[in-house]
Amino acid sequence: MSWSTRELAELAGTTLRAVRHYHELGLLPEPERRANGYKQYGVRDLLRLLRITRLVGLGFSLAQIAAMGEDEHPPAEALRAIDAELAATIERLHSVRVELGLILGNHAPVDLPSEVGPAADGVALSDADRALVTVMTRVVGSHRLAAYTELLRSVPTDPTDAEFDALPADADPAARQDLAARMLPHIRRIRAQHPLLMTRATGARGEERRVNETAAAVMAEFYNPAQRDVIRRVSELLRDE
Repeated sequence: MSWSTRELAELAGTTLRAVRHYHELGLLPEPERRANGYKQYGVRDLLRLLRITRLVGLGFSLAQIAAMGEDEHPPAEALRAIDAELAATIERLHSVRVELGLILGNHAPVDLPSEVGPAADGVALSDADRALVTVMTRVVGSHRLAAYTELLRSVPTDPTDAEFDALPADADPAARQDLAARMLPHIRRIRAQHPLLMTRATGARGEERRVNETAAAVMAEFYNPAQRDVIRRVSELLRDE
């Protein structure tokens, strides 16, 4: 009994392209040909192809399959390595499902980490503020990330928020200084209620500089010159205290 390449592929549950690829790699020997030139595969060819597809399905690479030759028992350490990879994949997929559940259940934004997203739901953030929060969650340590989350969950509103968002780039220095002075009590309350936001990075050397440089980069791109000047003036007023 013999089969064509297409019939063999169908019996093994694979594709013509895969069979041809296995021939090219030497995993599947070239079969005899009929008088008309077409390949004819026998039972041994089918068994060999079934073994290849089985090993591929278990996670073995084609290079590993080639190295095994005709050995019916794959190396135990290779099996353990594949098992460990599968366990890690399952854990990652489980985490993804948890995050999807949070996004669906809380209508959380997808650009924020799972622990921060639900807290940001319903918070009226400007595009610039959202960009700053999103980027900063990627560079701050876990302690400040928790503080960011708590701040978003209980962020107080203040009339100066809308004024700052609407501040034109050509606002005069007097208007900037006036807004900075009126923002100061609001910023002071936030700092008092969320002191962990002000703590310095405790990780690797240079981490705090990276945090500051990242914040500066976001502000330079998303806040206009007048807004950045107001932030600078508020910082100066806080230092003066």
